[in-house]
Amino acid sequence: MPGFLAVSAAAPKKTSTAKAVQTKAAVAKPAASPEPIAPGELPLAAKSAVLVDMESGGFLYEKNPDEIQYPASTTKILTALLVIEAGELDKLVTVDIADTKVEPSALEIKPGEQFPRRHLLYALLLKSANDVAMCLARDNAGSVEAFAERMTKRAGELGATNSHFTNPHGLHDPHHFTTAHDLAKISLAAMKNPLFREIVATPEAWLLKGDQFVQLRNHNKLLWKFPGCTGLKTGFTRAAQQTLVSSATRGGREVISVVLRTNSPGIWTDSTTLLGYGFERLGIPAPARDGLTPVGSGR
Repeated sequence: MPGFLAVSAAAPKKTSTAKAVQTKAAVAKPAASPEPIAPGELPLAAKSAVLVDMESGGFLYEKNPDEIQYPASTTKILTALLVIEAGELDKLVTVDIADTKVEPSALEIKPGEQFPRRHLLYALLLKSANDVAMCLARDNAGSVEAFAERMTKRAGELGATNSHFTNPHGLHDPHHFTTAHDLAKISLAAMKNPLFREIVATPEAWLLKGDQFVQLRNHNKLLWKFPGCTGLKTGFTRAAQQTLVSSATRGGREVISVVLRTNSPGIWTDSTTLLGYGFERLGIPAPARDGLTPVGSGR
């Protein structure tokens, strides 16, 4: 049964051999001593950050918006957008051995296995599987190199003109880069697609792989910690440090924040600060209980 996928808070009771593949929660490191904040600035650890109003596309806050940074796995926002725009999402994709030649994180797909494109998109955006990124890129363009060219071209069409992509997953390459401004432009386009929105807002899904169910748990903790969070995508490499594009709705309005090159607590606190500030700028009051539950606490 290639292609069975259940979006659920619990494993589907398809077989007694169901097995969850779970990732360990990251342990937050103590925050560094804060640096003095200039007037009009927010207390962000991120080297670059932006905040965008989804309705108007206007930028509500910017910090080094055009400084070149490495996107890490936030790259997969653009990868997913290209795959979705290509259509035929129920078409089966057969895994090639070349797709498996990549570093974790991975779904550990095997040559010859088949999955619908739609279901691989869940593995790409929730589990952040690099082997799935390779598989989707090859399926879409015939090779990773050809797909990367499509990525850079599509980014430029969206106004992301200071970006260059060499792979579909975001593993470090000095020629694979973007800016906070560009990544916001890409994310704005992606969030206008209903399927993309549905996937990045999904806390977890279960994918039938062989005779076992594999848990695809969303890496974005803000889905549980920030009221109204609608997505989006985390990332990390040693060169990029922590990266996160996040989005949330309140009072009928939606904002998207981008933080690049931040630290372990900053990936969450920076994003929470930005999202909250966005709603404040839009004149939308905070709910009775707002903000981030400390990382490591119970849901």
